[in-house]
Amino acid sequence: MPLLEVDGLTTRFRTERGVVQAVDNVSFDLEEGETLAIVGESGSGKSVTAMSVLGLIPRPPGEITAGRVMFEGRDLLELSDEEMQEVRGDRIAMIFQEPMSSLNPALTIGLQVGEPLNRHRKMSWTESLKGAVGLLRKVQIPDPASRLQAYPHQFSGGMRQRVMIAMALACQPKLIIADEPTTALDVTVQAQILELLKNLTREFGSAMILITHDLGVVARYADRVCVMYAGRIVESGTAADIYGDPRHPYTLGLMASIPRLDEDTQRRLVPIEGQPPNLAALPPGCSFAPRCRYVTDRCRSERPALEAIAGRHMKACFANVSNRV
Repeated sequence: MPLLEVDGLTTRFRTERGVVQAVDNVSFDLEEGETLAIVGESGSGKSVTAMSVLGLIPRPPGEITAGRVMFEGRDLLELSDEEMQEVRGDRIAMIFQEPMSSLNPALTIGLQVGEPLNRHRKMSWTESLKGAVGLLRKVQIPDPASRLQAYPHQFSGGMRQRVMIAMALACQPKLIIADEPTTALDVTVQAQILELLKNLTREFGSAMILITHDLGVVARYADRVCVMYAGRIVESGTAADIYGDPRHPYTLGLMASIPRLDEDTQRRLVPIEGQPPNLAALPPGCSFAPRCRYVTDRCRSERPALEAIAGRHMKACFANVSNRV
């Protein structure tokens, strides 16, 4: 049985412009110790999917209207707020995009890193702070004992992200959701943070959902990949499937827009024309149809379902396209 099984998850928001279908019938699963990457443009539904899994959708205006989120044999959507609070930070932890806005500026680093141990492991604050020192050392914060009394603004961006990782790993969760954990960090620090995160999840035996728009990160760190567009998964498979034989025009477009060192340096990048659709007024057929060079009349009137190509490789597209052709 998978550690996490998401089936038909649908989340919408009521806004002044109308109902926004942010997550539309999304299904995927995750095995213990596996890293699943969810990729796509901004606004594709990646973060809202993660927030839905954790029960963090603000109500109103948000609402989960359908689906199941099975984790360790329980449907998280059926749990009360109090029961979900016991799951969050203990069995499932999340690393948010921007640590400066996620960390409390008025509390010391020691209190914030030790809080999960105090709450979920019922340790005294003295024990929790000792545990915080070990966690900060684990994420390679220099002289961790002296850092307990520091505040977030006294740390660099990379160090704040390490603190977020320490907080996430405090209770050795079975699942970590990392929502673009290297946003706003320079390239060298990005590589350090991702390598640290991968090594620690392997050490603790945790599964990870890595949300990103950086396909280079996905190639190096993910076992499987889900490509999202306009709130739906349009292609999924192993990293080898997605990079070696992408089958959805959107995935092909993402690949073509990446600069590569093994190709002619004079070759121009091929952008994806057009703009992402308005989620409050999606077209009747395939959401990618207005931007797709393989579009047919069927695409404009009928929405393709996510269907298997071979093994676990799936796509939601009527066209028979491949980068091998």
